[in-house]
Amino acid sequence: MEPDHKALSIVRQCELVGVCRSGYYYRPRPVSEEDLQCMRRMDETFTKHPYFGSRRLREDLVDQGYAIGRDHVRRLMRLMGLEAIYPKKRLSQRNKEHRVYPYLLRDLPIVRPDQVWCSDITYIRLKRGFGYLTAVMDWFSRYVLAWELSLSLESGFCVSAVEAALELSRPEIFNTDQGCQYTAEAFTQVLEDAQVRISMDGKGRAFDNIMIERLWRTVKYEEVFLNDYGDVFRARESLGQYFDFYNEERRHSSLGGRTPSAVYWEGRVGAAKVG
Repeated sequence: MEPDHKALSIVRQCELVGVCRSGYYYRPRPVSEEDLQCMRRMDETFTKHPYFGSRRLREDLVDQGYAIGRDHVRRLMRLMGLEAIYPKKRLSQRNKEHRVYPYLLRDLPIVRPDQVWCSDITYIRLKRGFGYLTAVMDWFSRYVLAWELSLSLESGFCVSAVEAALELSRPEIFNTDQGCQYTAEAFTQVLEDAQVRISMDGKGRAFDNIMIERLWRTVKYEEVFLNDYGDVFRARESLGQYFDFYNEERRHSSLGGRTPSAVYWEGRVGAAKVG
């Protein structure tokens, strides 16, 4: 961001990178150690019970001995990017100036790799802080094509992940929620340039992007909660090893006992022969 840019105003720069104007001027306060402990507990509870809202998360924290109010829990939920999974009026926080695309997956049979990709963001705890993880996943095979870890929620790391995925292949449809990272022009332009159809979850549709929500649950239980990442560099190294395992070795009952890698690449070979 360049405050004195001659051609682009701050408003336009915020639109391009997926940051609201108030977010540009906001300077975050350091997160206290007690808040970090609460966030770690909330992350574990929410992963187990993704339908918990602020009231039930607060009750769980109080049961664990934390003196915390519901407004404080709501603030931490916003910081973590948590939204309880149930139909509600405002499913995602988006920039109202950004374009929103229709949901294209309703009643669509997903029968082959590269038919639909999806992406989302999740909170990742660190020993003395936190970060945000995004991934691009093939819906049919559960294969993780690319991922990125960031210390901020600006859209750049989401753009980097989708660009890396597009170096491997190209989907027919790309599905996300309506978060500002995905409605930002910097992100949607990459997909439009690749001639990919963009799909976005509808408001009040809690399960439109459910496949990647299941991925996050797996990653949290099998990797994140078993480790205490000292810093973002250690987290990136460990997550990289886990995603290699997830793609190449972890067998899924929903895939007939095969790995995501086997299903994805065999499907692509089969499609190429048919074509």
